[in-house]
Amino acid sequence: MALYLKKELDNDAKIFVWEITETEEELMNLSSIPNEELEELSMIKSQARRKEKLAVRALLNQIFDDKVYLGHHDNGRPFLQNSLTEISISHTNRFVAIITHPEENLGIDIECLDRDFSAVEKKALSEDEIDDLSDRKRTLQLAIYWCAKEAIYKRMSISGVDYAEQIEINKFNPHDEGELDATFTHKDGTEHEFELEYMVFDNHVMVWVVG
Repeated sequence: MALYLKKELDNDAKIFVWEITETEEELMNLSSIPNEELEELSMIKSQARRKEKLAVRALLNQIFDDKVYLGHHDNGRPFLQNSLTEISISHTNRFVAIITHPEENLGIDIECLDRDFSAVEKKALSEDEIDDLSDRKRTLQLAIYWCAKEAIYKRMSISGVDYAEQIEINKFNPHDEGELDATFTHKDGTEHEFELEYMVFDNHVMVWVVG
């Protein structure tokens, strides 16, 4: 079993990270997959994507005592069909991250620092955020910006969000872990403020938001 990390937060949320070290066959044997998910899996051509899906199922089976059934809203947001627990999921080739809470809306995102984040600066950051970038830790800072905006996007569960215009992350200095303040501006001008947390581990960045 490859549970890499379990983190219990003060607000009753829990984070679980699975490191994908198994073969596809090993994950299949671990996963006890509902028939619906097996059908979806059979249509995925990429082995890496299949392994990510199987690792999500393996982790869900470890988190919950009873089997849970994973569904997705029209906008792609995951939910549990037979549980009131709120959930958000993110994955890379190496890790799957899941955050849960008994009732609060939430979002999580994880990214590998080997990814090219240059497009993030051009498409997802405001002018103020670009001005706040440091030369020394630019890749890390861009990764945190992106993960934070993705986590908020998942938390809001609204389609057609302009990351540069509608999600503003306050200035921060990137560390191995920390907190972020952010504002989501709805298209009618109303604002929603968030406090996020992040951590850096094994060349990955993970950011989450609850509430």
